[in-house]
Amino acid sequence: MEPELRRDRLLSARLYFVCDAGFEPVELDALLGQALAGGVDVIQLRDKSAPVGALRAAASVFASAAAEHGALFFINDDPALAAECGADGVHLGQDDVGVEEARGRLAPGALIGLSSHEPDQFDAAMAASSVRRPDYISVGPVWETPTKPGRPASGLDYVRYAARSARGGDLPWFAIGGINPENVGEVVAAGASRAVVVRAIRNAEEPAAVARALRSALSPDREGRDAGIGAR
Repeated sequence: MEPELRRDRLLSARLYFVCDAGFEPVELDALLGQALAGGVDVIQLRDKSAPVGALRAAASVFASAAAEHGALFFINDDPALAAECGADGVHLGQDDVGVEEARGRLAPGALIGLSSHEPDQFDAAMAASSVRRPDYISVGPVWETPTKPGRPASGLDYVRYAARSARGGDLPWFAIGGINPENVGEVVAAGASRAVVVRAIRNAEEPAAVARALRSALSPDREGRDAGIGAR
């Protein structure tokens, strides 16, 4: 995907789905296809325990699904694998390699996301410039989640902080952590219009229906909504 198109699609993205490699390829393809058909804009392959071979095989399925639906595809933690698989970018944690170093391992125009868990980390990402600046930030976990064992919830107050601090900014951010159709309204009320989900779609009997419900809740409802919380 061309770099400018990647950036445009990131800015317009609302719903981001993170999934592991723990499926047979045909099952993974079906899950991703349903999620993307339901309104997911971004997919990420994240699996801390899978061997490299399994990650490569899953990445091929992710890449094909993303290309078919015009979505963005990210790899978690591993810039080298992201470059090898032709992903649109990589998502980094606070303890992973830095944004600048990751850019050196990726193809020109690749995107980099960065997790944040507290206001100081959010502020640092917002203030960064040039090659040190991520292309988007995740904010959370809003609620405790088994996908982040040992990580205490940042809560809705952190979402509210991000909404206030990003006002007028050009760095998109996504709320993350325990979000599902039952509580997404609380996240939106706190100021978010982008969200990352894992179990809500991965474990759903009808992934497309869940994705549609989440995407509908996250869609901007009026002109002129703050650029930092989802409007372009």
